[in-house]
Amino acid sequence: MAVFRYVYNLFIGTNRDNYRNDTQSYMSGYDFSKWLNNEYRKANPDKSWIWDVSSKAVKKSIMNADTAYRNFLKGKTGFPNFKRRNGRPVSMYLPRNNDSDLKIERNRGKIPTLGWVRFKEYGYAPRKAKAVSVIITKRAGRYFASFLFEVNTVNPVRVTQSESIGIDIGVKSFAVISDGRNYPNINKSERARKLARRLKREQRKFSRKIHKLKQRKEESASKKCKRSNIDKQRLKVQRAYMRLTNKRHDYINKTVHEIVSARPEYIAIEDLNVSGMLKNRHLSRAIAESEFYYFRTLLERKCREYGIELRIVNRFYASSKTCSRCGHVKKDLKLSDRVYECTECGLVIDRDYNATLNLRSCKKYSTAG
Repeated sequence: MAVFRYVYNLFIGTNRDNYRNDTQSYMSGYDFSKWLNNEYRKANPDKSWIWDVSSKAVKKSIMNADTAYRNFLKGKTGFPNFKRRNGRPVSMYLPRNNDSDLKIERNRGKIPTLGWVRFKEYGYAPRKAKAVSVIITKRAGRYFASFLFEVNTVNPVRVTQSESIGIDIGVKSFAVISDGRNYPNINKSERARKLARRLKREQRKFSRKIHKLKQRKEESASKKCKRSNIDKQRLKVQRAYMRLTNKRHDYINKTVHEIVSARPEYIAIEDLNVSGMLKNRHLSRAIAESEFYYFRTLLERKCREYGIELRIVNRFYASSKTCSRCGHVKKDLKLSDRVYECTECGLVIDRDYNATLNLRSCKKYSTAG
């Protein structure tokens, strides 16, 4: 993975230097690939290990960096970060070059350059599908292989087994359904809190070790300080974080599966402004831990698989302030008011459940996908 990290950083650094020196406005991914194979290879013979891997894999790393830099130039994101050895996971792309590559069996798969690799779990890879490529990622000391298959897509047959539903997601309760179901927030469970406390302790230990290392470097600048204990503690932090994230994702996966398995006629959700909600310093942490974006993307994918219509209601629709019986809008409703009391018809109903009924009956919406 060092090749992919080095090529990615070389692309970002070269374009940054060109931008600062005004020697060239921007070197695209294709131009950089030509420069890397012709000029850079001749000028740096000690970097021959770059070409020991597949050329398509190197090209994939270049195009990933090209996409990140183009998004920066368009103003969509900030300046792309350089990939570090102990930073975010670096993916390794391996394409299928011939028929002997990427063979899949029940409990193992053949990966280019690496050979046969045994799977930890069984039955996840389709037998008759044709593998196109594989992406290998290292996270928290573990390696994960993500295979891309070529399959014949068939439009799913819509089978309606229940009425349409509306879903209101929030912090107090993760998801409230218009049919009466209520999914609590997983982050408030004892297991999730225990994992969060463990992560906090490991992060404190890691911070203290980093602080002591800086002190030793300042005291003896000429000596080389050992980092073995810091690397071990960093791995503990990564494992604790991954375990907590897997706990949340597992809960969201099961929640989406239960919702979609009911085969409703359609599902209506609100188009939440998550980036705007994160600006609230009192709720930003709880909102980030709830992972609303992961829930929505997973729900969209499952609705496409099951052939269920997913309706996205505009974020400015007052679903919580509108009475689900008479349609009266209560403008002075506060976030702390958990019970909705209508001043017109006298309806007393739970705030979140009232929002689900309004989302289900809303006529102005857009469909996902």
